Amino acid sequence: METLNGKNILVVGATGGIGSSVTKLLASSGAKLFLAGRNVAKLQQVATENNIPVERILALDISQPDAVNELKEKYFQQLASIDILVNAAGIGIIKPMDTLTEADFLKTLHYNLYAPFLLVKAFLPAMKEVKKGLIINIPGMLGKVPMAGAAAYSASKYGLTGMMQSIREELKRTDIRITNLFLGGVDSSFWDTIELKVQREKMVQAEEAAKAIWFLCQQPTSGVVSEMVLQPFNHQAI
Repeated sequence: METLNGKNILVVGATGGIGSSVTKLLASSGAKLFLAGRNVAKLQQVATENNIPVERILALDISQPDAVNELKEKYFQQLASIDILVNAAGIGIIKPMDTLTEADFLKTLHYNLYAPFLLVKAFLPAMKEVKKGLIINIPGMLGKVPMAGAAAYSASKYGLTGMMQSIREELKRTDIRITNLFLGGVDSSFWDTIELKVQREKMVQAEEAAKAIWFLCQQPTSGVVSEMVLQPFNHQAI
């Protein structure tokens, strides 16, 4: 396994349950972190708890090109290179087709597919310069297996899976690795606004999902974990 001590890591979505938990694990392993997220107060709290300088955090809407360009600029003002990009950001809109609106559909694609595209466009060139790096995205199980009521969400996550697999093919002559983490049923704020009866006590805990990302960040340079699937042992839908 690779050591994380001294590695330069960008965590996007650091204010969420998974993002804040993985930030704690990475910081305790000696990584140099830059954090991005939407919630300013939460971002500052996570940074303070993990002794991350305020110069290495940025609150932004990652679905906006200008915001991602600002993130790129401020990141490289603080850190000379990027070893790992962890994208733990995204939104969840779970509705049947009868109530799913065009605005819902486009918003889901904007945050779950277009935003990761912007991030890769911004930070992949720096990895290509040195021909090494690691990009971790979280398509989730709905990026592999469809579910009723998840037309928009699955479309965005299937798209993310396909996009990253295609980019992986472009990078075969480098040591830049792509990992897709397929999480199923994580007990996080994702479910707070979703009108679907689920048993959250049977879901994977956010802290355990974060440990999976922490593990993936340490994968050996001689190989790559192209995919990891982590899902609850028992059924969560009621």
